[in-house]
Amino acid sequence: MSSTLTHNNDTVYPFVRKASGELERFIPNKLADSLRSAGADEMLVEEILHDIISSLSDGIPTRKIYAKALSQLGRRQKTASARYRVKNALMQLGPDGHPFEVFMGELFASQGLTVEVSVILEGASVNHEMDVVATGAGVQHLVECKYSQSAVNHVSIQVPLYVHSRVRDIIALREGKSEYDGITFIPWIATNTRFSSDSLQYANHYNLSLISWDYPRGEALKDLIVSRKLYPVTILSTLGEHEKTNLVQSGIVTCASLAKQRHVVDGLDLSHRKRDALEQELSAILN
Repeated sequence: MSSTLTHNNDTVYPFVRKASGELERFIPNKLADSLRSAGADEMLVEEILHDIISSLSDGIPTRKIYAKALSQLGRRQKTASARYRVKNALMQLGPDGHPFEVFMGELFASQGLTVEVSVILEGASVNHEMDVVATGAGVQHLVECKYSQSAVNHVSIQVPLYVHSRVRDIIALREGKSEYDGITFIPWIATNTRFSSDSLQYANHYNLSLISWDYPRGEALKDLIVSRKLYPVTILSTLGEHEKTNLVQSGIVTCASLAKQRHVVDGLDLSHRKRDALEQELSAILN
């Protein structure tokens, strides 16, 4: 495959291979934006970009580009490196999907909504388990979460078909109850990976709200995590895997929650030095 494509000032960039196996032209602005979102200053962005571009070759996996950028970022700017690891950190919340449900609950709660996680709702025909129910200002969001530990996975058309029918059954009952008068119900599907094209098409037609790692543009998970400072605790370099697992299992899935519930740290049995390092890292990431 030829590596010839003009991009900004006649610069030519090769194809890179995404996690899905698809090939696309390398776009420097994508990498630059992700580095800036992580907190890297412009000089550091330029240095890393220059080094990455000089080592590109046709078909290089994006994971190798990511790893190299992360390595350089980590050597120069530890806090920015942690933020850059967010996508992988979300996948480390598993193996089951409940921590991601808690995470999405915190995301909705950050908008001032009252949130319930993993609740059973009565429908017109049968009962349904809903991952997140977020209520406020005349609106109730009914959220189904689809979590994966693999970037290759995506949400197929079967999921919106299934969610649409379940939510319609719940709404059919609630619309007939006076306690829900004036309430608008909004069905959601949330994933930490991506949606198939037919999932997007179906959801758009039937007004199902979707959110994934990079959808919708400007309001995707990667955007909201940064703007609302809801970083997963799994980005913390101070803690080991066992300590992170203990936090997640106790319901602490974000750095913001850990900062508010510092008494939880007592159960981790950290040395004074490690505890001080954790406090510093939390403060740097959240501020």
